[in-house]
Amino acid sequence: MHKVLIANRGEIAVRIARACNDAGLKSVAVYADVDIDALHVRTADKAFGLNGNTPADTYLNIDKLLDAADRSGADAVHPGYGFLSENSDFAQAVLDAGLTWIGPLPETIRELGNKVTARELAVRAGVPLVAGSDGPVRSAAEAKVFAEEHGLPIAIKAAFGGGGRGLKVVRDIETVEESFDSAVREAEAAFGRGECFVEKYLDRPRHVEAQILADNFGRVVVIGTRDCTLQRRNQKLVEEAPAPFLTPAQEETIHDAARAICREAGYRGAGTVEFLVSEAGDIAFLEVNTRLQVEHPVTEETYGVDLVLQQFRIAEGQPLVVEDGLRPLKHSLEFRINAEDVGRGFLPTPGTLATLQAPTGPGVRFDSGVSNNSEVPPQFDSLIAKLIVTGSDRQQALRRARRALDELVIEGIPTVLPFHRAVVRAQQFCDSSSFQVHTRWIETEFQAEIQPDPTYAPRSGANQSLRQLPLEIDGRRHTVGVPEHLFALLGSGTGAHPDAGSESTSSCRTDGTVQSPMFGKVVKWLVEEGEEVTEGQPLLVLESMKMESQVSAPCSGKVEELAVAPGDDVKAGMQLTTLV
Repeated sequence: MHKVLIANRGEIAVRIARACNDAGLKSVAVYADVDIDALHVRTADKAFGLNGNTPADTYLNIDKLLDAADRSGADAVHPGYGFLSENSDFAQAVLDAGLTWIGPLPETIRELGNKVTARELAVRAGVPLVAGSDGPVRSAAEAKVFAEEHGLPIAIKAAFGGGGRGLKVVRDIETVEESFDSAVREAEAAFGRGECFVEKYLDRPRHVEAQILADNFGRVVVIGTRDCTLQRRNQKLVEEAPAPFLTPAQEETIHDAARAICREAGYRGAGTVEFLVSEAGDIAFLEVNTRLQVEHPVTEETYGVDLVLQQFRIAEGQPLVVEDGLRPLKHSLEFRINAEDVGRGFLPTPGTLATLQAPTGPGVRFDSGVSNNSEVPPQFDSLIAKLIVTGSDRQQALRRARRALDELVIEGIPTVLPFHRAVVRAQQFCDSSSFQVHTRWIETEFQAEIQPDPTYAPRSGANQSLRQLPLEIDGRRHTVGVPEHLFALLGSGTGAHPDAGSESTSSCRTDGTVQSPMFGKVVKWLVEEGEEVTEGQPLLVLESMKMESQVSAPCSGKVEELAVAPGDDVKAGMQLTTLV
């Protein structure tokens, strides 16, 4: 390999570009129109535009990605995580184009990426499982039949995906239909396929996973465990390695099961085998992620292995030199920095990031996809950076994490920082003798009261003689220097979005106007004009940053008009409807 096209964006694209530099490889970035001046574009050696702004038109468009690889002269493709990273058709297309695919074989992705066939493979490998549907369910009615047979709660899951997208937990039989429809829509938007299956949902479990590496010679190595229990909306917020407070028997079961299923699949590359650990200590296989995980840095810091460089080695056909059964050298915590307002129910908050000041000091690593004045667009994921903090043991890592989180400064958009600062001081999470949190702990037991983020005022950049302006010429990104006074005359619009930070729960003004709580796209209305609604009743579904949220009635009244239609883009504060 000589030149790697990175088929992704944000912090993971930056991470891979830096690994390319470490390995002596050239890197090629791709970008949506809105990402023309993104950090990953500036970090790579070359960058090519994808001519579009939606995921489907850009980072999910196989033809455009292969065209960028051809134009750039790339001879390999790294998919990162999300988008097409677990798409077997993309992997096959890359290979058919004569390029090196940095990941598992297409047939392996197909078998393990489909959670239904992955369950079948897990049965053959003797891996413990919970009850689930025999295949994708074709309708909400079939999901309801499963719920009636096995009892609630159930999980409706996208068969081709991960990262919490297309996953809905159903606790009320009356919500099966809307949950099924929502899961299908999210799966189609995030992964291009909407098939979903159903399985019994374990309440209050831990989420524990094993990192694996496998080469082309049949060698499968497990590089420890991670705990990813702290989640909201089934998406991880805090991860750590090694997973604390596992018994030797539990650790052995997880390691053995991870090796067994990967050997059964003929796995090659980096991957993660995920499990749930019940309150009683029982272990159940969840899924295999056939890609690099968001939380891979905690494994790197704890075990001293660069997983991206190992991916390069495996893709080039080199044998693994990493030992199996490595013992942890340290303890590491990762905090996902998402553009979300915790005080308003983790609502997405796209906008302009005015200031970013990363912490420093022993054991601190900051993997970012943004910098000062970066745009955080509503079309893509809310993850903007990751803070990874490492100590000699868990307690030292927590002490360093408190300091590092307090030092981290982000201005311009609300983020989840207030949550992280509270959680590293929460007794249940920080206890030195036992692990007391579970996957629904944030929604059910987390006690800290975090207020909605106040409105952020736009911040102007520092005066300078030249403003660096990104331009696209013939599909290639270029940077030109524009005199500051001329830049001002051009009306660049680099300030923060005027609506950023407005109320994150729909507000009902005295004239009955119901306003949007965020930037997003209207998915569907749940009510009709003339319908009487009560306070708290869901009115419509908005999609932002690849997640769906319901907007509820802030007061009772009759729906007088629907001011927006499905497919419309809305801004925070925009009128949605009127209640009289």
